[in-house]
Amino acid sequence: MKRNLYIWAGILLLIGFAFWQTSNKEGGVSIQNVFQPDKPLPTETGAKAGLLAPPFELKGLENKEETYRVGGTREKALLLNFWASWCDPCKMEAASLNLLAKNYKDKLDVYGVNVTKYDTEKDAKQFVDTFKLQFPILTDEDGAVYDLYKGMAFPTNVLIDKNGVIQEIILGILTEEELEKKVEALVKK
Repeated sequence: MKRNLYIWAGILLLIGFAFWQTSNKEGGVSIQNVFQPDKPLPTETGAKAGLLAPPFELKGLENKEETYRVGGTREKALLLNFWASWCDPCKMEAASLNLLAKNYKDKLDVYGVNVTKYDTEKDAKQFVDTFKLQFPILTDEDGAVYDLYKGMAFPTNVLIDKNGVIQEIILGILTEEELEKKVEALVKK
């Protein structure tokens, strides 16, 4: 019963964002970065473009012994993708994320974060198998990281540069071309 309530709430949120997106020619809701590269790095952490990405550690879906860390400087830029297996837009985006992970593997890490609080591990594994995801899948079992990043919709993509600064938060999906343009700009920072 509670799960159904969350599913309906998520669907209503997505419908609301779809109506809001009609004025956005790119399709997804984008929270643009106001951070400028010639200025000093921010010192504040938060789920907002221009701030340092909130740090966290999560275990992998397939390998519970492996821990993935986010926060601080890194060798590559990072695309965090928050998703759930029942989310139709997440299914539509899966192939694009695989392609980005493959084409930008030397400059970009892609982490899929299954918000297991609103999903099941079994369904998440089936999703990974069905869409043959080729990047690390992390499990946010209690939804704490999704909450930390102020998640409101599935999918949510967070673009983080090598300095650990959030460059953009994208609610909903973009076309493959639009997402690739944003990733291309991200890896050049």
